[in-house]
Amino acid sequence: MGTLEGRTAVITGGTAGIGLATARRFVAEGAHVLITGRRAGALDEAVAELGPSATGVRGDAADPAHLAALLTAVRERGRGLDVLFTNAGGGTHTPFGQVSPDEVDDVLTRNLSAPYLTVQTLAPALNEHASIVLMSSIAATAGLPGLGVYSAAKAGARALARTLAVELAGRGVRVNAVSPGYIDTSIDPDVREFVRAGAATIPLARVGRPEEVAAAVLFLASDDASYITGSDLFVDGGRNQV
Repeated sequence: MGTLEGRTAVITGGTAGIGLATARRFVAEGAHVLITGRRAGALDEAVAELGPSATGVRGDAADPAHLAALLTAVRERGRGLDVLFTNAGGGTHTPFGQVSPDEVDDVLTRNLSAPYLTVQTLAPALNEHASIVLMSSIAATAGLPGLGVYSAAKAGARALARTLAVELAGRGVRVNAVSPGYIDTSIDPDVREFVRAGAATIPLARVGRPEEVAAAVLFLASDDASYITGSDLFVDGGRNQV
């Protein structure tokens, strides 16, 4: 019997990288997973791979109308929501002086406003003792050149996890953050080179795999973490720890 047997989970941005790797683990552990994505083709491919224990809901995690549709999809299952992983996000690598106002708005929206609104919208469907995992990053606690707005947004997500852990504790809902380090997820050659260059700063001397972050998210989502809330779990090969 899997650690998430019979439970319902939502993963935003679940069509690739860490989101898809986590969806695979959740399905393997017995959950029914609703994944979101903005591109219909990628969403259909991910659902086809995951099989009958997955449902795709197309939409943008920062769009209130799309989030309302996601809430409807959860309620149509009739079992409430046991796990929410706000994975959707992303950013750009731009020197401080070259960041445009539009880029500031975009990065903050994708990485802070979107998870906030996602939790707010889906909160009525959360079951007692549900688990929420917010995606943060080592960028929230390390000064990484070119990632100023992204770092600020991820620090905000970390702070949000603390606040929600208090606000939702009365329902037994646990809220934690996960902070990946350099993870090999992108097909963009420039991003992959940036990630690989970061290996020189990692005590374990390698970049991480999406499956390693998925394992950490699964732990936080499961009853194995039943007395853990408000925390930030680093999956960074020691990058920010030593």
